[in-house]
This record gives sequence, C-alpha cells and structure tokens, in this order.
Amino acid sequence: MKRTMLSGNEAIARGAFEAGVKVASAYPGTPSTEILENIARYSTIDASWAPNEKVALEVGIGASFGGGRALVAMKHVGVNVAADPLFTLSYTGVRGGLVLVTADDPELHSSQNEQDNRNYAKFAKIPMFEPSDSQEALDFTRLALEVSERFDTPVMLRTTTRISHSKSVVEPGEPAAGPSTAGCIEKNPAKFVMLPGNARKRHTVVEERLRSMEEWACHQSFNRIEVGEGKVGVITSGVSYLYAKEILPDADILKLGLVYPLPKQLIRDFASRYDTLYVIEELDPFIEEQVRALGIAVHGKDLLPICGELTPARLNKALTAKDVQNYFVPSEPLPNRPPNMCPGCPHRSIFYSLNRLKAFVTGDIGCYTLGFMEPLSAMDTCICMGASIGNATGMTKVLDPEEARRVVAVIGDSTFLHTGINGLMDMVYNKSTATVLILDNRITAMTGRQENPGSGYTLMGEETTRIDLEALCRSVGVKHVTVIDPYDIEHTRNVIKTEMQRPEVSVVIARRPCMLVKRDPVKRQPSLAVDADKCTGCRACLQLGCPAIEWQPDAGDKGKAVINPLLCCGCGLCSQMCHFDAIGVRHEG
Repeated sequence: MKRTMLSGNEAIARGAFEAGVKVASAYPGTPSTEILENIARYSTIDASWAPNEKVALEVGIGASFGGGRALVAMKHVGVNVAADPLFTLSYTGVRGGLVLVTADDPELHSSQNEQDNRNYAKFAKIPMFEPSDSQEALDFTRLALEVSERFDTPVMLRTTTRISHSKSVVEPGEPAAGPSTAGCIEKNPAKFVMLPGNARKRHTVVEERLRSMEEWACHQSFNRIEVGEGKVGVITSGVSYLYAKEILPDADILKLGLVYPLPKQLIRDFASRYDTLYVIEELDPFIEEQVRALGIAVHGKDLLPICGELTPARLNKALTAKDVQNYFVPSEPLPNRPPNMCPGCPHRSIFYSLNRLKAFVTGDIGCYTLGFMEPLSAMDTCICMGASIGNATGMTKVLDPEEARRVVAVIGDSTFLHTGINGLMDMVYNKSTATVLILDNRITAMTGRQENPGSGYTLMGEETTRIDLEALCRSVGVKHVTVIDPYDIEHTRNVIKTEMQRPEVSVVIARRPCMLVKRDPVKRQPSLAVDADKCTGCRACLQLGCPAIEWQPDAGDKGKAVINPLLCCGCGLCSQMCHFDAIGVRHEG
C-alpha cells in the first residue's frame, strides 16, 4: 500500500485494524488518547471509552475470553488502576490475542509522576514490545497480537511521548484474517477461574512461558544487531535507539524490540565482543540492571540521567561532555504562556470562592488542577485519579472539628465516575464530615473533550443514557446534594460556605458545560470591555486569573485593566468582581 506519515498512536490504531482486532477499550490520558480516537474510525472494531482503565482492561479480557482479538490503551499511570486484573490475566492467559498499550510520559509533560512501565512487564511476568518509530508501532501491534495467541499471554506494548506523538513514514499492510475462535464460548474453568488450586498450577505455566519466550526471542528479527566499526557496543531500545544512532553512528548496536523477557544469550554473545559497552535507555536502568545481573560490565546510569527524557543533547553531553547546538531556536522570541484555565472556564469561580473561604482543598486530576496556580491558589493536594475524596476523609479523621470543616474535596465529573464514587461511598459509610465539590462540565476536558458516562454520548457520538450525578450521590447515602451554577459567584460562595459548616457529608455539584465542548455548543456571549473612565485600578478583576484580562500598568495613576475581545467569552465573572460598574458588554465602533 502507499506509504504515508503517521504518528505512533495512529500507527497503533492501524496495526489493530490490520490485525483484526474486534474490541478496543480505553480511558483517555496523554499521551495515549489518540489511539482509540483513531481506532474509532475503523468500523470493524467496537471501540468505546471506559469509566476507568481497570474497566477498560476487563472489557478487553472479556472480548479475548470470547475468542476475539482485543486492544486496550492507557497512559502509564492508568496501568496502576488496571494492575489488579492485569496480574491475574498473566496467569489465565488469553483466547483471542490481547494487547495492553501503555503510553509512558518521560519528562512529565502531562502527568503526576514519571514511572517506567517496563517494570510492570517484569512484575506481572508479561512480555513487552517497545517500538522505536511509527512503522514499528504498527508492526509491533500486529506482532504482539500474534505473540499473545502463540504463547497464550497478554502482551504489553510500551510507547513514550515521542513515539506516541511524533510522525514518521509508515507502509500500511493488508488486513489479516482474525482468529478462528472469534465469537464462540469455550468453557475451561481450570484456565479461567483463578481460585488458589488453579492459580498455583497456572503460575508454573507462566514461568515456563517466560523461559520459552526468552529462548525464542534470541532468534527473532525484532532483536537485531547493527554492525558498526566494532569498537563500541550499545544495547538500547525504543526511542533511545534513534538517539544512539545519531550520537554514536559508528557503534555496534543491539537493538531490542522485546524488552521483556530479554534475550539473555543474545546479549551475552553481543557483549563479549567489546571492552566498552553502553546501555542507553530512558528513565530506570531496566535493561542495565538485568545485563549487570548476567555478570556483564556496562556503562549506563553512571553516565546517563535517570530523570526526564533522554534527548540527543542530553545523551551527547553525557557521553562526550559536549553541549549540542540547539537547532530549534525560534526566529522570534515567544511570549511566556503559563498554564491557565481557559477564558470562560466554569471552574474559575469555584477556586476563587474556595480561596476566599480559606478552604483546605484536596484536589484531583484534571484541568481544574490548575486551581493550584496563582492568583486562585486554591488546591493543596493532588495525588492521582479519584484520590481527592479519600484524602479528604483521611484528613478529617485527624483534625479537630473546627479545622476539619475547612476540608473540601474537589473532583471533576469524569474523574468522579472514574474512581471518585468509591471514595464517596467510603466517606458516607465511615461518617466523614468533609464537603465534596463535583465540577461537572459535561466532558473529559483536559485530554481533549472525550465523552464519559456523564456526558450522555458514546465515543461514536451516539446518544446514550447519561448518569444522573445527583441521584448517584443520593443512592450511596449522601443526604445533602446541591446543584449550583458556578457563573453566579455570590451564590456559589454562599452555598460552599454553608456546606462547609455542615457536620456531615455533603455534595455540591457545580454544573456548567466546558466552553470548548464540541457538541451542543455553549452559546458564546458578547465579549466584555472595561470602561477606562470608571476603572479605578483596584485590580479586583485580576483575582480571577482570566487570561482575557490584561493589565496596563502605565494607564492612569494606578494602571487599568483591559479585556482582550478575541479571548473574552462574555461569561460575566469579571463584571461581578468589579465594584465600580466598570465592566460591561463591548459596543463595537
């Protein structure tokens, strides 16, 4: 077929289609999100967003047990959520092939930690492929499904941000026929029911499987030696392979496509040829430690950074102590653009109110985490998806009653349905006294406006049952549920203040659609303007941190505010902040 340019995520979607995948499930998370969005374009695949990564994997497991091929995608921290079924899936094995894509995020471009999920492959005893470009992303997706069925195991495919989002040339293939077992039930409780008696026997199978794969992998082309001048040897994988080729073009390279289990005999044979041997890899010394365990002396993290992306510049500096010229210097200086909530964001007044009420805010994962930023400065903890409510419960258990009233858990609608509901059940069951704020903007906003069970639409854009958040909260025992419009600042603050004083669990749902929601477009109001004659330079409007409001320090005696009409959505929050009636609808001309 005609060659084309694809991102790694697009290539994985293409590989799933070519391999005959029947079911794909995921929870959105950068840098993995586009995998499912692209799979959804192939009508032969049933693609859907799951409420969380654990459910996504469980859907994939069910499809596999039914005989169909399945692909499940998530970002690296999502594997933490899916780890419970994943580790047992390693024991049961599969029927139809199953691939779990983990998209890791070195440098934490959009994540709360920098974990290296190659460790999960070793921990769960599951083989892992690691592509170095988009062509390999496609090829390894197909290969991983074949390997899954051949060795009766789930297979992990690890990408990193550079592979996920960068584009390279791909030659698509023809769709292959799916497995013959698709769509039929096969009873086999000894294999699929992991009560202890069965699980003990399956553990033996898992260990034997890894030994067989290790020997097999020594003779496969995805683990290959590229011959250079023969003076220096390099063992590498993933995007680090490309950097090694650029910085050490004359080195001999053992390029690993399967990073677990490692082909030990191939590594021994390769390493025996060199006095100087490097292991070049991002983040943890995953390969290096296993190579050292074979009794082979190597250079690795004694020279290379363990934190952040391993860029060519960083690699060159580590090996040669020379700085690399930066070829990507912009021709014109770019303005600083600190992260901020969008103009018209309905979350802004929530964090403004929490700041004024001196609340201690246990936060969560989403664009509303930006409530941490100045001038809102109203988020005090943020751990992981769904943690805010449990964190609030824990805090109220150790604080005196007066201090405990200051504790407010903030969570988005998608995150609440992801894992927050469990925390709310615990809060009610164990008689916590904290207040929960659900920021319901009717979309999974931060990752690019994906649908969720609270939006009323599926991934394919079909209308479906919308989860009733008020009814859900009441069903788990919350007696006090209040819905507010966060565009009404005074009412918002009064309701939160009242609920913070309540000596039992209460939930406040702040409902207003995201300004960027792609369906049922929010009606954009006329932009606002500042009347310079009435503006006293009090800066009250700046306390919202709206990027549409600019400050002119040289105007008037104290400076004056102006509103950028290209950014302003006319939400009216700033006009509620102004005590001098200086902000109103812009009149053109």
